[in-house]
Amino acid sequence: MKQSIIPLFVLLCLTLPVSIKAQQVVKFEGVEVPVYNYSQLEPMLHPKADNDTTYIFNFWATYCIPCIKELPFFDQIGKEYASKKVKVVLISMDFKSKINSQVIPFMKKRKVQSSVVLLSDPDANSWINKVDPTWSGALPATLIVKGDKREFHEKSFTYDELQVLTTKFLKQ
Repeated sequence: MKQSIIPLFVLLCLTLPVSIKAQQVVKFEGVEVPVYNYSQLEPMLHPKADNDTTYIFNFWATYCIPCIKELPFFDQIGKEYASKKVKVVLISMDFKSKINSQVIPFMKKRKVQSSVVLLSDPDANSWINKVDPTWSGALPATLIVKGDKREFHEKSFTYDELQVLTTKFLKQ
């Protein structure tokens, strides 16, 4: 009896619909922007402990003046430290409906080189504390992760401040 149940169970598992939606990628004017909900983004924010890459996640939006001011600094850090295993990911908090009209034109005009993803998850109250319990939800915000070391900042950075923080993580 057990032997006949196992193939049936396997068949059911293979035919059940998958509940996790695949990541969407919006393409416009030759630029691609992946769109994530928080559950899709979360694994990126928690790399494996033995990963020796330093990840700098900057939460920003095109309507946030301090975000726009500091964005070139993140791009510059990403370029300067790429050979030292530093990866900058710019996480846009703009509305999904604004990708084609605001986010992509903004990226093109400013020649953004860092990876950009859009976080489209309307229930911010369910995930903001998962990014960091101290985060009020204000922008800009930055999470730096290397292995099991994490540091969160709810503030705007100068280039020098960001360079000091990056160097600190590289030494860990």
